[in-house]
Amino acid sequence: MEMLDIALPKGRLGEKVYSMFEKAGFPCPSIREENRKLIFENEELGIRFFWVKPSDVAIYVERGAADIGVAGKDILLEYEPDVYELLDLNIGKCRMAVAAKKDFRDNVNTTLRVATKFSNIAEHFYAEKCRDIDIIHLNGSIEIAPILGLSDVIVDIVETGKTLYENNLEPIETIVPISARLISNKASYQFKNEIIEKIRLGLSEQVGV
Repeated sequence: MEMLDIALPKGRLGEKVYSMFEKAGFPCPSIREENRKLIFENEELGIRFFWVKPSDVAIYVERGAADIGVAGKDILLEYEPDVYELLDLNIGKCRMAVAAKKDFRDNVNTTLRVATKFSNIAEHFYAEKCRDIDIIHLNGSIEIAPILGLSDVIVDIVETGKTLYENNLEPIETIVPISARLISNKASYQFKNEIIEKIRLGLSEQVGV
């Protein structure tokens, strides 16, 4: 039997996602066992789950190592993988926002310095505003960039905003709401359509779509 490969994001989000697959009728009991395995099969159903870093799910799906997977909308917007987006799972909800020091005032006559790990999203957002920017690509601790004078603003994911407020920053503009999405490899969607659609329908019933 040909297996359907499913890439799940490691961590709390992945555990929530797996529970949704389980409820949809696509369980893999060994995934619940205490172990360090990364790949789990249910031969009877013809499905195989594997855990990967959340930011890598879209790469596995785009390149066909996984048929379907679950990735955050932030990853899809930033890397623009060539995949089908099948369903908003309505979990892992947060937002992509611009944040700055509380006394920040934007001087439109100068180039705005933007620190972010989401360079593509930031570029698209400010291009639509015709705002001249200088992107400073950072991989972590982005909140300290405005405090140390490296940037004027940051573009980052905001859940509660607690980290921002604790660092004397505040969100000043929402760019886009973010949530987890079910995605599919384009060829897999064509050749394994029946099982992929069954999964999509089983998940969409839980989302209320």
